[in-house]
Amino acid sequence: MNLKNKSKQKRRRRWRIFFYSLLIYLGFSYTFYYSMKKSPKISNEEFVNLLVSTGNANILSQYKTTNLVNLTMKFLFHIDFRDPKTILNGSILGDNITKIKNNTKTISLEYNDDYSDMEELKKISDYIQDPNPKSTTDPIVYLYNSHQLENYSSENLDIYGITPNVMMASYVLRENLNKLGIPSLVEETNMSDILRKNGWDYSYSYQASRNLMVEKKKTYSSLKYFIDLHRDSVSKNYTLASIHNKNYAKILFVVGKDYATWEGNYRLASRLNGLFDQYYPGLSRGIMLKTGPKVNGVYNQDFDSNTLLIELGGVENTVEEVYHTVSAISDVLAKYIKGEG
Repeated sequence: MNLKNKSKQKRRRRWRIFFYSLLIYLGFSYTFYYSMKKSPKISNEEFVNLLVSTGNANILSQYKTTNLVNLTMKFLFHIDFRDPKTILNGSILGDNITKIKNNTKTISLEYNDDYSDMEELKKISDYIQDPNPKSTTDPIVYLYNSHQLENYSSENLDIYGITPNVMMASYVLRENLNKLGIPSLVEETNMSDILRKNGWDYSYSYQASRNLMVEKKKTYSSLKYFIDLHRDSVSKNYTLASIHNKNYAKILFVVGKDYATWEGNYRLASRLNGLFDQYYPGLSRGIMLKTGPKVNGVYNQDFDSNTLLIELGGVENTVEEVYHTVSAISDVLAKYIKGEG
C-alpha cells in the first residue's frame, strides 16, 4: 500500500509541476506577445534590407522573448510547448503514459498549380515593394514571380508584421547576384493589379508575367536568363535539407513539355541540377516534367530556352532556410554564367 500511495503522490506531484509550469509559460507568453504587438512593426521591405545587410536570417527570432521562455521549459522539463507530443512522451508526466502513434499522411510530390483561392492567400501574404530600387545597367538575369503571394512560414516573424513570400526571396537573390558580378533585376510590378485591371482570375498569372517579360526584354536587350521563382505546397518532409549542419529549403526544377523547344529548357535545368548535386548535394529534388491536360505545360518557357521555373522550398520552410538556399542558388548561377562550374 505504501508503494502505491507513493506512486500516486509522485504522479500527482508531476501533474502539479506540469500545471503550474504551463500557467507560468502562458502568462509569460501572452504578456510579452501583447506588449510586443503594441511595438512598431517592421515592414517586409525593411526586413529584406536587414537580411541583405546583416546576412542573418534569424536576426529577429533569436530575440523573441517567448522563444526564450520555451527554451527554458525545454531545458528544465524537456517540454516544447510548440510540440505537444513532448508533453505526452515521458517528460515530467512519466514514461508510463501511452505514446501517440504518428499517423503521417502521405503527401504527393506533385507540383501544385491550383491557385484559385487568391483571396485567402492575400490574408497571409502581401505584395512587397522593391526595398532597394536602383537602375541596373545591362542586366543579365531577370527574376520574377508569376505567383507573387506564395508565402513561407511566418514562425517567429508574424508578431513583427512580416509576411515572407517568394518576392522576398527574389529581392535577396538579386542582391546576392549583383554582389557576385551578375547584374540582375526583379520584376516589381504587382501581378494582382494586372489581373484585376484585365478581369483575369489567378489562372492567368502566367499570361500577366509573360506580358512583363516581353516588356523587360524590349527594354533590356542584355537579358539572357529568365527565372520564375515559386514556392511548392508539399510538406517540410520533402522540402528540408541539412548540409554541413545548416538547414536549407530544397529546390525543384519544373519544365513544361507542351511546346516545341522544351528540350532546350530541360538541358539548362539539367546542367544546373548537376551543379547543385556537385556543390550542394541533397539540395535539389530534381526536375519535374509537366505535360498533358489540367496542367500549364508551358510556364512561359517557350519565351526563351534560358527560362527556368524553380520551386524554392515549401509553405512550411522558414525564412532562415530559404535565405540559405538563396545564397546557394546565387552561388551556382554565378558559377554557371561565368563558366566556372
